[in-house]
Amino acid sequence: MTKLIDRLGLRTASVVAAMVFASHAAWALEPFKVQDIRVEGLQRVEPGTVFASMPLRVGDDYDDEKGAAAIRALFGLGLFTDVRLQASGNVLVVVVQERPTIADVNFAGTREFDKDTLKKTMRDIGLADGRPYDKALTDRAEQELKRQYINRSLYGAEVVTTVTPIERNRVNLTFTVVEGEPARIRELRIVGNQAFSESALKGLFDQDTGGWLSWYTKSDRYSRAKLNADLETLRSYYLQRGYLEFRIDSTQVAISPDRQEISITVNVTEGERYVVSGVKLEGNYLERDDEFKSLVTIRPGEPYNADQVTETIRAFSEYFARFGFAFARVQAVPEIDRENNRVVFVLQADPTHRAYVRRINVSGNNHTRDEVIRREFRQYEASWYDGDKIRLSRDRVDRLGFFTSVSVETQEVPGAPDQVDLVINVIEKPTGALQMGVGFSSAEKLSLSFGFKQENIFGTGNYLGVEVNTSKYRRTLVFSTTNPYFTPDGISRTFDLYYRTDKPYEDQGGNYRLITIGSSVRFGVPFSETDTVFFGGGLEQTRIKSGTNIPASYLSYADKFGATSLAAPLTMGWSRDDRDSALAPNAGRYQRLNSEWSVAGDARYLRANYQYQQYVPLNKRFTVAFNGEAGLGKGLNGRPFPVFKNFYSGGLGSVRGFDQGTLGPRDVTGASLGGPKKITLNTELLAPFPGAGNDRTLRLFGFVDVGNVYAENETIRLREMRASVGLGLSWISVLGPLRLGFAQPVRKFPGDRIQKLQFQIGTSF
Repeated sequence: MTKLIDRLGLRTASVVAAMVFASHAAWALEPFKVQDIRVEGLQRVEPGTVFASMPLRVGDDYDDEKGAAAIRALFGLGLFTDVRLQASGNVLVVVVQERPTIADVNFAGTREFDKDTLKKTMRDIGLADGRPYDKALTDRAEQELKRQYINRSLYGAEVVTTVTPIERNRVNLTFTVVEGEPARIRELRIVGNQAFSESALKGLFDQDTGGWLSWYTKSDRYSRAKLNADLETLRSYYLQRGYLEFRIDSTQVAISPDRQEISITVNVTEGERYVVSGVKLEGNYLERDDEFKSLVTIRPGEPYNADQVTETIRAFSEYFARFGFAFARVQAVPEIDRENNRVVFVLQADPTHRAYVRRINVSGNNHTRDEVIRREFRQYEASWYDGDKIRLSRDRVDRLGFFTSVSVETQEVPGAPDQVDLVINVIEKPTGALQMGVGFSSAEKLSLSFGFKQENIFGTGNYLGVEVNTSKYRRTLVFSTTNPYFTPDGISRTFDLYYRTDKPYEDQGGNYRLITIGSSVRFGVPFSETDTVFFGGGLEQTRIKSGTNIPASYLSYADKFGATSLAAPLTMGWSRDDRDSALAPNAGRYQRLNSEWSVAGDARYLRANYQYQQYVPLNKRFTVAFNGEAGLGKGLNGRPFPVFKNFYSGGLGSVRGFDQGTLGPRDVTGASLGGPKKITLNTELLAPFPGAGNDRTLRLFGFVDVGNVYAENETIRLREMRASVGLGLSWISVLGPLRLGFAQPVRKFPGDRIQKLQFQIGTSF
């Protein structure tokens, strides 16, 4: 090997990256004892980083093997493009060339994705301001961007990376994207079907060839994930209808040469339709065979239904878990009679061993305190494993509303087959909000709102909120705080302070007002895992502020009982909500009952309101919804029911087609007074908007409304109820929920104020 010694006595070994991992270096140094180590070429990297990474120290004997190891270690840091070792006497000189540092990452031409989101993605990959530039990471980032665009059906998207060197060994990275047009599904075919028409099967898919609303639903944009979901829907459809041996043979996706059109062909084999002829139990059922048989949902004599089989297995597993058998094995084995198209299911069970919970751990709660989660658990440590209690515990933690995801993981304890550990995995979400809002409706006109709320203040699980709303007819200021565990047993306590001004919905052009100031405290007592009863009390002062066009009944009440009324209402209520969605419900029930009883002060009254909602899904696309509401108020101690506590009806939320809040009694001036008795009945048929596929955020509905408001001395007469029919649009838009209804009154009386088109929309920013 050639040895080069210059006249200055410097000995040099140059090593390129491809030779770092070679067994021999191209240039070697004579072995020597290292008396000192000097680093040259550093700009941003600290010398200590180099010294800590090298296997050589002062006092060590240098040789080629140690030199190669040092170069490998420094290259492994990923901070340098070149590393050389030199010797000056007995001083080891490490000469490095740092990688350029990324000064800025920018994007051009990206309309489909938010730039801040893309920058976060690049940061996760390793491309961010202040980090060393790496060509391999840049290539990886390009491929990741293309993959994201392919997921959005933009198959023609092109990504070009520009690296611009700037001063101080830095570079700017610019990803220039030409997105192109999204590829559309031109053709969707299902081949091999005989029992059901192709159009019926394609109607199950969320992806389709598009319609006039495809610009909104994007249902004609191909997505592999969505296609897989559609194929599972297709498979479930057949398996629910007796086709035990149904299978999807292949799925062919073809893209046109210009990458703008996609054709999808799904090949299926239906097989024969089977009827269940019997169900048998085999294995160890803890001598509770009859109890397990009662859980079987598979029905002999009916077509095979995969959902019934899955539900039965799940019920068996959960029932075993009730007795501590956390790892019970249950399977349904079909015995197929192909000659007669019959099938017998043999349910085989092995409970294995009983277990108890050794320890419960909480993971993922960076803000929420452990005790906030643990106090919702009904499964305790050192107790027998109980599947029902664990599921209930998981649901209770989920209902806190502090987490986007809650799951419970069961872990076996090594060396202890009768013990398990539970891990509660949570993913926290922001629970605080500072909101400013604007809304508009045909009744309230323009309204502004401001609010601050923190549902999990300081991680304690307590709620704190301030809300300000203003509109043409109603203004409110509310301060509220809730401690959900005021007592260890789960009794909640809520304080409210409020200031409210109101006037009837009907615009008389006057400036009179009802001004209410009050405070209250209420407690929530969990009587069961799903039912909570609320009770409390408060003080409330209402003042009738005179002004132009004030209704005569308000003046009469003020003359008889004073313009200012003080009340001490006791409150009691109950609620239950098991709807599948609060914004776009498709199934479930909602109930609430609120009551007030003023036991002291100038205003003595009793007021109660009950609401019941039921959503019944007819199929995946259509839902029938029922709503009923009844209100009743009565004056006490010989006084009439206070006019400022009346119920109102008419318009959105009650009987559509009539002007907001105008039904019921009127005074001599013609002003709507409301009343202490209210009945409202609504029926809706919800359907997807034509061309929107199965999108539940945009739906049409037909409705029938019936209702009215009655005075205290009036008898509720059905023949006096107003009624209307109509069509409406429900849209969960980017601006907020929108409800628009066009109603035609079918039962009206002289003097009724009609408003056929009504809408309401709100937004926050």
